Amino acid sequence: METYRVLPAQVHPGEETAAASAWRVRIRVDDRPGTLARIAIRLADLECNILGLSVLPVPGGVLDEIVLRPATGLPRQLLVDAIRDEGCECSAVIDADLAELVDPATATLAAAKRAVEEPGGLAEVLRGVLAADVVTKVPSIEANPARTEGGHRAVFPAGDGGTAFVARRRWSPFVELELSRAVALTGLMSAVRDNVTGPIVLDRPDGAAIVLRKGVPGDAEAVSALHQRCSMTTLFHRYHTGMRAVPRRWLHRLLMPPRGSSLLAVCGRDVIGLGQLIPSANGGAAEVSLLVEDSWQRQGIGTALLSRLAVLAEAGGERELAAVCLPGDDSLYRTAARIGLRPERTPGDSGTLRFRLPGPRV
Repeated sequence: METYRVLPAQVHPGEETAAASAWRVRIRVDDRPGTLARIAIRLADLECNILGLSVLPVPGGVLDEIVLRPATGLPRQLLVDAIRDEGCECSAVIDADLAELVDPATATLAAAKRAVEEPGGLAEVLRGVLAADVVTKVPSIEANPARTEGGHRAVFPAGDGGTAFVARRRWSPFVELELSRAVALTGLMSAVRDNVTGPIVLDRPDGAAIVLRKGVPGDAEAVSALHQRCSMTTLFHRYHTGMRAVPRRWLHRLLMPPRGSSLLAVCGRDVIGLGQLIPSANGGAAEVSLLVEDSWQRQGIGTALLSRLAVLAEAGGERELAAVCLPGDDSLYRTAARIGLRPERTPGDSGTLRFRLPGPRV
């Protein structure tokens, strides 16, 4: 479907307004030969120039969406009446922006490109694809997909298992073809996230084969061994409390944190580093933390873990990261600066670092 900027107010039959540069008109017709030709002739009689056409199949017929340039001073009600005289129903007449009038393939590819470049803006991309009035992201438990409001409301899983997008459009109900496009877009983003979160191998000058991958419950013993090999000083810098080994009851939460994920640095069978990414429950900065085995410190493992966590956070739509550090400990500050995250200390809380993610690259 061609994409245009949709103005928020729908024009109802009988309402007189100044003519826009272009109108988007939705016409419900019976799928019979010659119907569209009669409508085109009637539009020509009204001196309307057709700029674009999409045919959307709906139960019991089709929905023709026509983008046209109306004659100067043409009342919208006159257009509605002319279409009705041809035995068709005009369900909407709204303004369209010619600057965004493109062919369907270009519109689809452009939308996918924007979504991949800026995952955090997926709601706005969906709004454009659906020509919706608004698209909001809500917890899945609040989405209520059964509530369709006569086709004016639709729900799409966000692909992260915990949230969903809710789209609303007052000026016209959604049709199946439009919903299919939105489902395909959210599916693409899920595939992109799955690809981004796959394992990677670090390119090291010493030739050591170190893999960064997501942690799974089966890594519990290896993560326990990592903590046993770490000094009390290293554990104190990570957990801010004196401990010699991590309690076994913590292992599952370290590998599968609530709402978040873990990232392991693995050499052979040993886990030599552990990072965590935990999105905020209230939409704030996502929390990150790092632990690197003493014998592997100052070899770029922490830098690689934080860099990868930043990529995963950006792919998940995060805009900002936060980390809690001990007063006087600037190791994470220097690590963040090395990968270009521009860390800043939180005013009034010298122990909290915040760093904005770089955003889409063009």
